[in-house]
Amino acid sequence: MLKTRSRCNLACTYCYVYEMADQGWRDQPVVMAPATATRAAQRIAEHAASHDLPRVDLVLHGGEPLLTAPAALAAPVEAVREALAATAPRTRITATVQTNGTLITRGRLAALAAAGIRVGVSLDGGLPAHNSRRVDHAGRPGFGAAARGLRLLARHPDSYAGVLCVIDLDQDPVETYESLLAFAPPTVGLLLPLANWSAPPPGPGRPRPGGTGTPYADWLLAVFERWWHDGRHRTRIRLFEEIIALLLGLPATTETLGLAPAATAVIETDGSIEQADSLKSAYEGAATTGMALDTHSFDQLLDHPGFAARQLGRDALAAACRSCELVEVCGGGHYPHRYRAGEGFRQPSVYCADLQVLIRHIATAVQRAARPPAAAS
Repeated sequence: MLKTRSRCNLACTYCYVYEMADQGWRDQPVVMAPATATRAAQRIAEHAASHDLPRVDLVLHGGEPLLTAPAALAAPVEAVREALAATAPRTRITATVQTNGTLITRGRLAALAAAGIRVGVSLDGGLPAHNSRRVDHAGRPGFGAAARGLRLLARHPDSYAGVLCVIDLDQDPVETYESLLAFAPPTVGLLLPLANWSAPPPGPGRPRPGGTGTPYADWLLAVFERWWHDGRHRTRIRLFEEIIALLLGLPATTETLGLAPAATAVIETDGSIEQADSLKSAYEGAATTGMALDTHSFDQLLDHPGFAARQLGRDALAAACRSCELVEVCGGGHYPHRYRAGEGFRQPSVYCADLQVLIRHIATAVQRAARPPAAAS
């Protein structure tokens, strides 16, 4: 993940970069310099060659990466391609940019498409009411500009990576899901808010009829039932597909579920190498490693104690997680969700109860779908 910009044109009230525990962004250069991007490319190619990697996944991130002029947007990806071609020619690259969508223009889409960079957009639903927390620095809503950008992106399906949506318990789940379908996303990522035992998840602002002690599972299962029983396939929902894959014994493809080792390195605009930036939600410096592109390789990052702890799979989990029958699927939950001040990350996810309800429900649905017609009757 390349943090090409450390500032954003929006000021979303729940943003983990700007509004949570770690405020290190204030000390970062506003933009990643070309020399830093070139050095990052060299380190990536070095690592790919050393380990004969078949693929490197590159994400341009921020802040808001589309604050960069169209002509320069693809430069970091092109630098990685050139370095791989010289050092690790068998390694292929996938590239995406994650944006708030407000700055999508025909010119930017054309520049990204020419470089083979797909576009993912963060949006919390397809209606203005769903996005009340996504505002600019003057408190004005960002939804109108983001919706215009998404409608433009939807006309270029080859460039469209999907939509990320942070769950808001105060919004109707099915309405949120179906409103997003209006933008024709190929995938939807439904994200649990970044929270932990010391900074608990937000609860609903008003009681929901029939609610339980697992409000996030309730919300997600309302969407799952709509998606699972839809008469046609309209989009992929990554969380549900990941759970289904893990239930079937397939390997995990994200760090939010399952027991696969962490595989994400973050390069900040100043060239420092960090762990996954979602850790910034836990405490000041949680993602910091003290490493930089000029002095450290990615192999050295793998030896960092914080990173190594996330390579241990089951052995890194709390005792309750290790003995749980769902551990192969849940994997203890997303690492930042396990944090408790003074005790670290060796606890179950703060969403443990929700995850158990969600996984068991999906497992039952998959089992029913797998039964032969005679057995189901």
